[in-house]
Amino acid sequence: MRSPRRLLAVVLAGVVLVALAGWAVSTRLRSPADEASRRAAPAPSLVTAAVERRRLVSTVVVNGTLEYGSPLPVGLAGAVGGASELQRATRAPRPGRIAEGGVLMEVNGRPVFVLRGSVPMHRTITPGSEGDDVTQLQRALRRLGHRAPSTGVFDRATVAALTRLYAAKGYQAQRPTLADRQTYETLRKAVRTAKETLAAEKQTLDRGRDVLPLKLRLKNARTGLTAARRALTEAQAQELLPADEARLSAADSAVRAAEERLLEAEQALAAARTRPTSAPTTAATAAPTGTPAPTITAAPQPTTSPADTRLLELRVANARADLSAAQESRDLILKEAEQTRAARTEQLRAAVRTAQETLATAEQALRQARQLSPARLKVTGARADVAAAEEMLAEYSRTYGVSIPPGEVVFLPKLPARVRKVSVKAGQRVEGEVATVTSSSFAVTASVEAAESELLRAGMPATVELDTGRSYPARLTAVGDKAKVPGSAAVEAGAQPVLITPGSAKGLKAGTAVTTRITVGATKDPVLVVPVAAVITSADGRARVRVEYAADRTRDVEVRTGLSADGNVEVTGALKEGERVVVGDA
Repeated sequence: MRSPRRLLAVVLAGVVLVALAGWAVSTRLRSPADEASRRAAPAPSLVTAAVERRRLVSTVVVNGTLEYGSPLPVGLAGAVGGASELQRATRAPRPGRIAEGGVLMEVNGRPVFVLRGSVPMHRTITPGSEGDDVTQLQRALRRLGHRAPSTGVFDRATVAALTRLYAAKGYQAQRPTLADRQTYETLRKAVRTAKETLAAEKQTLDRGRDVLPLKLRLKNARTGLTAARRALTEAQAQELLPADEARLSAADSAVRAAEERLLEAEQALAAARTRPTSAPTTAATAAPTGTPAPTITAAPQPTTSPADTRLLELRVANARADLSAAQESRDLILKEAEQTRAARTEQLRAAVRTAQETLATAEQALRQARQLSPARLKVTGARADVAAAEEMLAEYSRTYGVSIPPGEVVFLPKLPARVRKVSVKAGQRVEGEVATVTSSSFAVTASVEAAESELLRAGMPATVELDTGRSYPARLTAVGDKAKVPGSAAVEAGAQPVLITPGSAKGLKAGTAVTTRITVGATKDPVLVVPVAAVITSADGRARVRVEYAADRTRDVEVRTGLSADGNVEVTGALKEGERVVVGDA
């Protein structure tokens, strides 16, 4: 027997099922009036949009592919290594990043270095080479830390720096080949042989009978000139001749003796003049014989009388005359000695001139004899051979030594770079393009309509958007022909290419399709914005909008338009944010 609770549940379920069935039937049953009202068109009303205040940005949208920028085909400027034999790649370029000083590939086991520079490699750089390519090579070596000079000349210091670059990568700089060394040695031997021939011909010429007497005459002339010059020098250094020196010595003795006699006479005269002479005035008189002697009285005092100095004065005068005569004799001897010395010196000068003339005559005679000698022509030819051999050796030596073959360096305008495409494989002959390199930064190449391209200018900000929703700041790099780069996508007729460069490569991947928005204009501050469809231009050229101020009731408001973007336009006038403007009727 069933329980009361279970019976109650069954009854309730039945009631619910009946109610649901009635509701379903009622929803599908409509009266004819209801069906007519359902199918009737709604009452007409205005379509409006709110006036907004926001910053308006105008952009040009382009679709493109993210790739590494500035593709550049790379080829070798010439042979790698010192020989012009068949060039085969022994190590092909490898895709990926390559920095300055790196080895792009190997040809015949020799490296091909990548350096930064705008001047392409176009010749073999040899010792002594000068030019812009050498200057940029030196700059690259300094950037790599190899202490190269900045002379613009491929000198020894630059060779040393280049040798260090090769050694750092496990290679040796290109030295002269076996053929070069053989050529150099051949030229050196040619110089030695020419000099030996010249010496032999000169010896033969000097031993010739037609010049031996003239050579002896020349030797004697040189000896005579040397002797004449020596005699002149000695005469100019000697003040007096020996005979004149003896005469002058005797004259000096005579002058000194005369001076002594004069001094003695003057002294005697002076003494005589200062010594007094006494004489009695009275004296006793002898008495005659037989007469008585007179008385003797006292004698009176003596009196002084002048001495007789005439003899002494005469002696002084004679002594002075003798001294004057001795001095005149000495002066005469000096004058005669000077005249004799001058005459002898002039004779010796004349002898020197004569010796010089004799020497010049002998040299000229010998020179003419040698020129006229049959052996002279051989000497002249041998001397010309020496000059030619030395010139050839010097010319070859200027380029002999460590060099850079034209194919061993590739100059790229920007580094680091990326090897994007490899055009040669290991074992293949190296002909033409070997690889394509790009910059290490990304770029987007795309195209825009010609009308939109007129709005674009290089340097405009842009935004690169990925499918994941992430965006990256970028900048418009080039428009038009400047944006055409090798390997870029084909541009449709009537369109213009554009090149956009992202500011950062982090998170980006080559080959990704992206959308780029280039900002061509923007308002500085938030402005009033309405849909473009809300602006009506009157017959007088003035713009206005219809503002809904009540249900289905509008008023016209005159406005001035500004920047438009994304279907909206900037307006100024008697409008307020939040008002609704009519964009159409519905």
